[in-house]
Amino acid sequence: MKTAVKDVMTTRVVSVRKDTSFKEMATALRGNRVSAFPVTDDDGKVIGVVSEADLLTKQALDGGYDGMPGVITGLLRHKEQGKARGITAGDLMTGPAVTVVPDDTVEDAARLMSRRKVKRLPVIDADGRLAGIVSRADVLSAFDRQDTEIRKEITGNVILDEFLIDPDTFTVTVKDGVVTLTGLPENNEVGHEIVHRVRHVQGVVAVRDRLSYRPPESSDSPLLARSSSPVD
Repeated sequence: MKTAVKDVMTTRVVSVRKDTSFKEMATALRGNRVSAFPVTDDDGKVIGVVSEADLLTKQALDGGYDGMPGVITGLLRHKEQGKARGITAGDLMTGPAVTVVPDDTVEDAARLMSRRKVKRLPVIDADGRLAGIVSRADVLSAFDRQDTEIRKEITGNVILDEFLIDPDTFTVTVKDGVVTLTGLPENNEVGHEIVHRVRHVQGVVAVRDRLSYRPPESSDSPLLARSSSPVD
């Protein structure tokens, strides 16, 4: 069973409106011990995220570019001077927001965090309004499963229920989330499908495929030889 974002997300989220001032945000970051806020518009829909890094950019650049190398100065002026002039969450935020929905899996969230290089994702409902927030730590919590529980799901839910195969056909061992599979599947395709499915079991870190696969038929087998001979 895959873990959904709604099972690990934080629902008590500190957010800010787009017109929240720099000073208010700085105070709230310190007071709530968070590193970022989702930003909402007048309708309560998530439109971006403002982080402590965004606030620090403004603070650093408000003093100008003196002492910075020319190339860096040019890049900063082009990309960041707008934020340096900003005074509200709407000015300083990174948008549009990269979001997930409650029914997305933690795997989906992890891939999105990696691809977009973000540390957290606002969770939105069907109307685009804030429902929670999921962090890297929340995503990693899906791997906090006992090895015995993982093995039980593989043998019972996957091998027996999904593939209708006697689990005793295989030897399944799990140590620290690493699964080792040995045994002889009825055919190579089934073996590969089982390995693929096991990789997506919650809490599995890696799969060591030690199944005994049948070698492909030799090209000089009688059947293949007959089928390849010219037709009279």
